[in-house]
Amino acid sequence: MNVKIDTKEKFQEITVMEPNLTANMTGGLAELFKGILEKDVANVVLNIEPVSTMDPSFARSLAALQNKFYESNHSFVICNMQDPVEQMLESEELIESMNITPSLSEAWDMVQMEEIERDLLDEFEP
Repeated sequence: MNVKIDTKEKFQEITVMEPNLTANMTGGLAELFKGILEKDVANVVLNIEPVSTMDPSFARSLAALQNKFYESNHSFVICNMQDPVEQMLESEELIESMNITPSLSEAWDMVQMEEIERDLLDEFEP
């Protein structure tokens, strides 16, 4: 899977450079993000603007991966989704369980808000 990675202070912005995300790309997806969860900057903004189609099995893997990040106390926000991809996620009943924003700047804001929220919750834990 062809991606561009840009590391910021609080997150890694990953832009998928493929127009079609197929079922046989799920292994590459898992491999890419496995290494990210082990880094200090483990929050992710996934920009899928170039993606015009996504296979439902790829979408299920993406949703599971996003859950894995949140279970590890890291953010994973998807942004710039094209209408056909959004419609597929709705038909697969995945869209409600995913953290999706319309734009890159809103995704950045979401990651920063979640970081603040985790910091505040850590302060109040015994």
